[in-house]
Amino acid sequence: MARRRNNPLALAALVTLFDEDRHPYDIAQTLKCRRHDQSMRLNFGSLYSVMKTLERNEYVEAVEVEREGRRPERTVYRITDDGVFEAQDWLADLVARPVKEYVGFEAALSLIGAMNPDDVIRLFRQRIGALKGDIAKLAAGRAAAAEAFNLPRLFLVEDEYVEALKQAELVFVENLLAELSTGTFPGLDQWREWATSRGSHAGEIPQEQLPDTSH
Repeated sequence: MARRRNNPLALAALVTLFDEDRHPYDIAQTLKCRRHDQSMRLNFGSLYSVMKTLERNEYVEAVEVEREGRRPERTVYRITDDGVFEAQDWLADLVARPVKEYVGFEAALSLIGAMNPDDVIRLFRQRIGALKGDIAKLAAGRAAAAEAFNLPRLFLVEDEYVEALKQAELVFVENLLAELSTGTFPGLDQWREWATSRGSHAGEIPQEQLPDTSH
């Protein structure tokens, strides 16, 4: 890593080692059990290379090699004092300092003038439906996890954060849709003229070409 803090999986692996020594497969299963796969990309294959990198930077150390029957050997890792400091310092940096994150929807909004506003209205309605579905699923999943595993709020707060972001986005899109639908969005007529002047490709998108947001 060498201070290149761009892989949340490495941080998660370090934190998972706080309570006991583990081999990579156990780390992956623990992360999944704790639902960390909902907040970061959990790739079993890349975890092994992550552990090697952590070991090379002396944030973890191998303490034993396990073998069960014909299964491949499993290296058990322990976090070092440097690893504890790195994890705590990395977490503190992430919590305290906002960073620019490149979101696909933000990029789409910056380029939305290339579309016909009537298409945008229909697409916004689809997005609103999808957001409402996501919010309902998040709330239901959090309640189910809390009940099934008796999890304290501390271990579900990231779900609250994701739901809050989606709620804020929902309000934003609903307000923008209202402006477009009522014609109060500034420059809407000019936008529609631009779309029309670009010819047939700027016409309304056929219904069958609209994205499926039902999943």
